[in-house]
This record gives sequence, C-alpha cells and structure tokens, in this order.
Amino acid sequence: MTVAMYQPQSLASEPTPFPLDQWYVAAHAWEVTQQPLARTLLSHPVVMFRTAAGEVAALEDRCCHRALPLSRGTVEADGIRCGYHGLLFDQQGSCVDIPGQLKIPAKARVRSYVVCEQDDLVWMWFGRDAGAAPAHQPPRYDVHSSGKYLYKGDVYHYDAPYQLIHDNLLDLSHLGYVHLHTIGGDARTHMNARMTVEEQGETVTVKRHMLDSVPPPTYVAAYPFREKVDRWQEIEFRVTHLRIWTGAVDAGSESVDDPDRGGFHMRGFHGVTPETATTSHYFWTIATNPKENLQETLQKVVEQTKFTFDEDKVVIEAQYNNICQFDHPSMIDIHVDIGANRARRMIQRLCMKE
Repeated sequence: MTVAMYQPQSLASEPTPFPLDQWYVAAHAWEVTQQPLARTLLSHPVVMFRTAAGEVAALEDRCCHRALPLSRGTVEADGIRCGYHGLLFDQQGSCVDIPGQLKIPAKARVRSYVVCEQDDLVWMWFGRDAGAAPAHQPPRYDVHSSGKYLYKGDVYHYDAPYQLIHDNLLDLSHLGYVHLHTIGGDARTHMNARMTVEEQGETVTVKRHMLDSVPPPTYVAAYPFREKVDRWQEIEFRVTHLRIWTGAVDAGSESVDDPDRGGFHMRGFHGVTPETATTSHYFWTIATNPKENLQETLQKVVEQTKFTFDEDKVVIEAQYNNICQFDHPSMIDIHVDIGANRARRMIQRLCMKE
C-alpha cells in the first residue's frame, strides 16, 4: 500500500451536493503513469501522476502563474512542469523551480490532495477541514489482492448524476429487461426474487435469491452447470462505492446463504465518483473464479460484463435526459426500490451534515 500524505484544503466553504470526509475512487492504479492524468472529481479539476519513486501524486490542475492546466505539462523526476512558462511543482504542490528566476515566491504553490493506492485502486480523500488528516483509512478490497480471483476493469464517464448509478446497481430486478442476452434471464423471476434489505451505519445491504431458475447466457458460457441453478445477488452499498457478489450453484446442491459456497462467482467493484452534480465517473472491475480455460473464460466474463454496462449507460443517460426534459417530474416507487431509497436517504443525511 502506498500512502501519500499531503496537506488537504478545506472543501467546506464551497457548496457541494456530495458527502465529505470520505475516500472516493480517483483512478485505477494502472491509469496513473508518468504521463499527467486529468480528471474532475467532486467538481475539483485534479491532475494525477506517478513520481520517480512510483508514488501517486495529485494536485489541483491549475498553474498558479497563468492558470494553464498542469495536465498540459510534463512529468519530471522532481514533479510536474507547467507547459506554459515551465514552473515545476513537487508532489506537495510547492513550486520548486522557475526557469530564469532564482527567488520563488512563497505563494507559488497549488492545492495538493491526500491519496492512497491499494488493491489496484487509487483513493482520494475529500474532507471538510483544511490541514486535517483523513479520519480513517480507505476501505480494503482484497478481491483484487488475495489471488483467489482473476479480474479486469475499466472506467466510464456518465452524463448523469451519480445517484442514478447507485439506483441502477441497487436494483438488479432490471436485469431481466435490460440485460436479457447476457446476465439477465427470465424477467419475472428477477421481479419476484426473494429480497432482504438491511441498513447498518453507512452501509445498505440488499440480498436477492432466485432458486431453481434458468441460468442466463453469461453463466452458461462460463461454467458447466447441469440444468437449473440457485442464483444469488448480494449488493453492499457504501457511500462512495458498491460491492456486488453474484453467482449460482446447481439447483439444490448447496445453500446460497453459505459464505463458502462454490459454483460460479462474479464479484464486481463499482466506484461511483461524482464529476459534477450532473456528471459522474464509474470505475468498475469484475472478478471471477473460472475452473478451466482461465484467461479465455475471464475474457468472456469481462466482455459480457462490459456489454451489460454499455446497456446500463444508455438507459441511465436516457433516463436523466428525460428527467431534465420533463423538468424533474414526480415519480412513484415500487417494491424493488427499497435499497435505492435507503441509500438516497443516507446520502441526504450526510450532505445535510455539511
């Protein structure tokens, strides 16, 4: 685990619709290289890069001289150099070199951010108070680091608010309609799945079981099921990300409540980070446990997962476009909305704290 401790700046003075004092996913670890990576997170333009020592640095994407984005510059051994007049900033945001000038003004610095790299994810702390260290460590996700699973992932940009992505992931009843040809299956089975919802602290957990059901195409392509299966969907919502464990065993062969059950597993990580109030970043990985043809099976799972996420993106962006077109109309709730509604109330409570 690599932790870079820089001086965070206060965000509390700036109106924000996002919960603060939280670790948000800023990037997949493999995205951050010695080339500048520009990304807006919680309405803050940030540039990330990897230092000569291999650590992740994150600065405000703005030179304090003439405001050119630092992401248009170059990464050097001692930091990032602005592409306009050559000011060099170290990973703490201090200017350490001005070409042609020996004296460096004390105000020649830019905001730096607290970042932590672990489990192939780069987390960034967004806190209320200037100068305060993070209140806790970022969450671990050992699915990436335990060696028990093979996984890959990617990132999407959404022209939609982040909570619409939460809604989609917390309500998997839509699989039978939106993802009929991949991970879906019979739509009525999904809508009638046995469901429990629990809330504890800043976590909402939704569990859905579909016993004695027909396995969907993705499952059949990846695992040698006999005929019908007992499926599970376990969704763990946290404020900045969700973890979704789905899978199946041959019908009647094992309990779907057994934490050590076998069968076919898909473990999804979903880092949902607001870009602005109306746009979002969606960092995802999918992990699986193939029994044979490991890389070939992983590739099938990844391709079909990406296909389903492409379908979700179309639906969510069309949904938000219609919400705007109809000037935020009132909407009804049905039985599958319990988990999403609890998550929304939790976000609302945390934002009100700010």
